[in-house]
Amino acid sequence: MEMRRFALGALWTNGYLVWTEERRGIFVDPGGDVSEVEAWLREKEIVLEAILLTHGHADHIAGVEGLRRGKGIPVAIHVLDAPKLSAATGNLSAFMGNPLVCDAAELLLEDGMVLEIAGLAIRVLHTPGHTEGCCCFLVEHRAALSKGATDVSASATRGGETLLFSGDTLFAQSVGRTDLPGGDEATLLRSLKKLAELPDELRVLPGHGPETTIGRERESNPFWPR
Repeated sequence: MEMRRFALGALWTNGYLVWTEERRGIFVDPGGDVSEVEAWLREKEIVLEAILLTHGHADHIAGVEGLRRGKGIPVAIHVLDAPKLSAATGNLSAFMGNPLVCDAAELLLEDGMVLEIAGLAIRVLHTPGHTEGCCCFLVEHRAALSKGATDVSASATRGGETLLFSGDTLFAQSVGRTDLPGGDEATLLRSLKKLAELPDELRVLPGHGPETTIGRERESNPFWPR
């Protein structure tokens, strides 16, 4: 399993391409112009099989249509944030001077779902607080996924690297803001408690800023549940 980060859009949102040795991959949060992503896919001959969205804000979905247009690539988002794709007010683009509307998602996500796409196992963690439908994605090579396993911490500690794509739920030394529509501080704290069940060594790839680990955030993030 390999991963590359792309800084996309006016807010330099982290978009992540994850692929396997079979040259099949997924993309998490295309938040702006995706021409660089498309060029990379062509150069490396990687076939994109899904677009995953951690939530429905404009700075995380602005490149969705550019990336999937005419290619039949399914888009996945939590059921509670799905309406934001087609509502410029809901995804906040109406307030940023560039209204954005996307087609509906093909895959509606719920907490605990495990998607098997492009040779990857993707576990959905519903982590509301920044928005109602915020999610984190626990991603590992499908071969490492034990049959029938449901425990989140166990999933993250089996052989092979596992990555947590945390969107705007958790950042290095910070968390997502809760003062936007659909945000709630107490709800975000409960979501952080869910992430606190994960192992310290787990790599965290946030929606903005540098990567971190669960252990690093447990030790020094001022917002971490104590």
